[in-house]
Amino acid sequence: MQMRAKWMLLVVVCFTMLLGCAKSQTTETSTSANKEPETAQTTPAAEEPIELQFYYPIAVGGPLTKVIEDMTAKFTQKHPNIKVNSVYTGSYADTTTKIQAGIQAQQPPDVAVMLSTELFSMLDTNAVIPLDDFIAKDSSFNKEDIYPAFMANSQVEGKTYSIPFQRSTIVLYYNKAAFKEAGLDPEKPPTTWEELTQYASKLKKDGRQGIEIPGSGFAYWMFQLFSLQNAKDVNQNLMSEDGKKAFFNTPENVEALQYWVDLSKKHKVMPEGVIEWATVPTDFIEGKTAMMIHTTGNLTNVKNNAKFDFGVAFLPMSKQYGSPTGGGNFYIFKDIDPKKQAAAWEFVKFMTEPEMAAQWSIDTGYVGVRKSAYETELMKKYAAEFPQALVARDQLQHAHAELSTHNNGKVSKALTDQIQAALTGTTDPATALKKAQEDADKALAPFNK
Repeated sequence: MQMRAKWMLLVVVCFTMLLGCAKSQTTETSTSANKEPETAQTTPAAEEPIELQFYYPIAVGGPLTKVIEDMTAKFTQKHPNIKVNSVYTGSYADTTTKIQAGIQAQQPPDVAVMLSTELFSMLDTNAVIPLDDFIAKDSSFNKEDIYPAFMANSQVEGKTYSIPFQRSTIVLYYNKAAFKEAGLDPEKPPTTWEELTQYASKLKKDGRQGIEIPGSGFAYWMFQLFSLQNAKDVNQNLMSEDGKKAFFNTPENVEALQYWVDLSKKHKVMPEGVIEWATVPTDFIEGKTAMMIHTTGNLTNVKNNAKFDFGVAFLPMSKQYGSPTGGGNFYIFKDIDPKKQAAAWEFVKFMTEPEMAAQWSIDTGYVGVRKSAYETELMKKYAAEFPQALVARDQLQHAHAELSTHNNGKVSKALTDQIQAALTGTTDPATALKKAQEDADKALAPFNK
């Protein structure tokens, strides 16, 4: 009986202790539940892995695929949940063709670098998204930090559809050793069309041209520089801002094309016919031409390979200085997962950060698209050692939007075909631009109803 009483007392004690533990656990659980939102805010969940397809072209000399791969690797280090598959897609034209095929198959890349001039074409196919919401919500990105001349090919009707990346102006390269040999001051490059002709005449000799200007690949772009320099006012360009009209057949443009043709046909300071895009920088590096007009995107290629001292200068002018901007922008595509669009924005933002823009400019010769890139210690040091790196940027004050219209492929081809016809002597400049205008008007007719 006594043993039973003791057993009963032990059971009661144990039950009481268990009840107390349960109450304590309930209280702790309740307290923990009340604090859960605060914990969620301070300890975010692991980010979901995302994979991006990134297409990019290369249009200049040098091992730029490695540069791009290094940049994307740095991005992944900073954003380990985002894997970027960088796909080199050839030339700008090849890249556009592959992207258009992907759009038609409803399998576009997630993000790509394309010519800034493809903006209207991308809008016509409803292929890309505006980036204004990302920009508005992202205090770390300052659109005003990007040079306005580059933004001209990035916006339509107040909306931003692409972010400048590998951007350029056209510049004059000249061989200082050849200048000295010809009795020219190596620190005074030609500043006018007349001087350009005179200098080229003095520089030409057996085995060396006075100047070379490419007529393939981007003939319309090269012609645009002459057009802007000979325009009757600084606001005159080859197209309207809305991309619905082209202005090829003007007296000023006929004069501009005639000057280009005369460099070879009349003055004999340049090879006749169409000079290939890639041939010109090779000829310059090898000393086969004393001067060349080409993209600043070849600057690092020339710097690394030329065995002589060279200069870089503003393009010589007719009535005013002028150069079209050029190069590629980042686009984010429409028919992809919104999470991928957000990840693509992080990638675009990273690739155009001041430090990255500065390093990209140093590695390639392209202009650092952000003003703050030139305030970095990296760029300040480089520019002090190699001031030629600042010429294309400084020329932006005289730069204008590159030729870009609706149905851009047909419009630019219409102009390119006729420029090349004039350069090869199969037609004259006036007839060439008249035909280019007619073909452009037909291509743009559906957009002017």
